[in-house]
Amino acid sequence: MNTPTTPTHSVPKLLVFAGSTRAKSFNRQLAHATADMARASGASVTLLELGELDIPMYNADLEAQGTPPDVMKLKQIMFEHPAWIICSPEYNGSYTALLKNTIDWASSPVKSDPAWQQGFKSFTGKVVGVLSASTGALGGLRSQSHLMPLLLNAQCWVAPKAFALGRAGEAFDAYGKLVDETHRKNVQAVIDQVLFAAGRLAG
Repeated sequence: MNTPTTPTHSVPKLLVFAGSTRAKSFNRQLAHATADMARASGASVTLLELGELDIPMYNADLEAQGTPPDVMKLKQIMFEHPAWIICSPEYNGSYTALLKNTIDWASSPVKSDPAWQQGFKSFTGKVVGVLSASTGALGGLRSQSHLMPLLLNAQCWVAPKAFALGRAGEAFDAYGKLVDETHRKNVQAVIDQVLFAAGRLAG
């Protein structure tokens, strides 16, 4: 008699990025720490630095002249990764202009390219986990509350688990690792849920 087995699901490719380009950004530090933890979990991880892409502020007139090459690169990177984790800074109680601009460009259709005429092609069905970090006690929680509806509108699956890292100035050691075990467990819980859900959807 054959023994029933539990279906296995391959670990999906994970994209991690922060909505900041600041050199000493706590959210960039959190993105790096998250990427390291996800790799230790067996995931194939791409850590994307938005500052390495030449993406202007969104302008429909500029877009009409041709979608910038780095926007096309961004679209492709997002499309190739079924799982994402976004580390969202909080500016004035919301997400950053950089993060909104990134999403606006990535979700804008390229009318001259049949492969990219559907604006949400890079977003549809992606499983997205949301993290944030701040020097304040709330850890950027308000940025998450604004970002999640934006992602849902873009047809993403947003993971129920999220984590806001408060007192971020004290949260990392000299090597960029999270000092507190509770913080590591909270980040790992988001990683695990995103990878699990993306694997199930892909399966």
